[in-house]
Amino acid sequence: MAAVNLGSTSGSAGADAADAPVRGRKPAPAASAPCALGAVVPGATPAAQGGAEHVTEPVAYDAILLAGFGGPEGQDDVIPFLRNVTSGRGIPDERLEEVAHHYRHFGGISPINEQNRQLKAALEAELASRGVDLPVLWGNRNWDPYLNDALGEAKTAGYTKLIAIATSAYSSYSSCRQYREDFADALEDTQLGDVIEIDKVRQFFDHPGFVTPFIEGVRDGIAGLLAENPGLERGQIEVLFATHSIPSTDAAKSGPADRGFGEGGAYAAQHRAVAEVVMRDAGATDVPWQLVYQSRSGPPSMPWLEPDINDAIEELPAAGRKAVVIVPLGFVSDHMEVLWDLDNEALETSEEHGLAAVRVPTPGTHPAYIAGLVDLVLERVNGTPVAERPAVTELGPWYDVCRPGCCENVRLGFRPALAGIAP
Repeated sequence: MAAVNLGSTSGSAGADAADAPVRGRKPAPAASAPCALGAVVPGATPAAQGGAEHVTEPVAYDAILLAGFGGPEGQDDVIPFLRNVTSGRGIPDERLEEVAHHYRHFGGISPINEQNRQLKAALEAELASRGVDLPVLWGNRNWDPYLNDALGEAKTAGYTKLIAIATSAYSSYSSCRQYREDFADALEDTQLGDVIEIDKVRQFFDHPGFVTPFIEGVRDGIAGLLAENPGLERGQIEVLFATHSIPSTDAAKSGPADRGFGEGGAYAAQHRAVAEVVMRDAGATDVPWQLVYQSRSGPPSMPWLEPDINDAIEELPAAGRKAVVIVPLGFVSDHMEVLWDLDNEALETSEEHGLAAVRVPTPGTHPAYIAGLVDLVLERVNGTPVAERPAVTELGPWYDVCRPGCCENVRLGFRPALAGIAP
């Protein structure tokens, strides 16, 4: 398993690399982005500055900011990229090399940047097909093109109101708040806090556009296993919904504290709720399933969400299972942790224990997912009433403006962040 946390949905904080023009994570607290008189949400458009849970006032945005995690695109990029991701944690290069071999196995190239290029192109095509005149700017937290570059592009074009889409669906520090902190950092670094306002679409874990590809994947995965394995029964198949593990203390702080999500916080609750919908709508309520975690990192003394997917797989034969469907529920595309941790390690573990196995696709550029992201943008453009916003679980539709104290990083504490009420 990886020695450091490098996931695009739950990745560690980014930072300046010595040899790259990145502006991201800083060890010292940054000043908050400018806040208009009477506003409680810094750096937001006037419609969102008041801090309402859902913003139902239309906003004439100038552009979409597509925010990615970033990844290396050559062997020489790998260690500088990993230094960015782990900046401030004091991890020596020799330890980074323990994870670097995952990237070096694929030529030093993470698929995530190319996937975001494809996502950007698909969004632009969907917007054009609907007659929506909103350009898409793309910036990463940890590698070129950086968020600072995207803001510079916005300044050059005269765009002052941006609506951000983070390539992460769930609520936690690393999958939501860390993006919001990086937006604040980027405004400070570029000194554009007096010029550019940034809002962010709601977390889309239960938007039908995100969930539909998984429903199709589970249905097809089960059907494929039954067709390819004569005599296999549905009750002998286990569906494993996989997501990135995070520290238990951070998980407990995910989402608003007053919602009372219990152990695992909103992060685990959201995944469980979506998994239940997927099994129901895939017509698979008679098939066993569980939520599992992957890509754990950090010292053994620090509790992280469990069970690990490989540990769960090892126990399946004793429970009478003969096949497994692996669902990358926590991920939006087939980035490195899907290719390595699932397609390599988890499928290997399945084979070692005599289990037929299939890994279903991530949303990627699935038409429903692309259409759903555009729908999320148009919610804010049009000020769509809450009752008209789609959500397939009872947990949503999630907040447009993150609530106070939401998704705290217990180790680092609160830093300035946009698209939410402080702290």
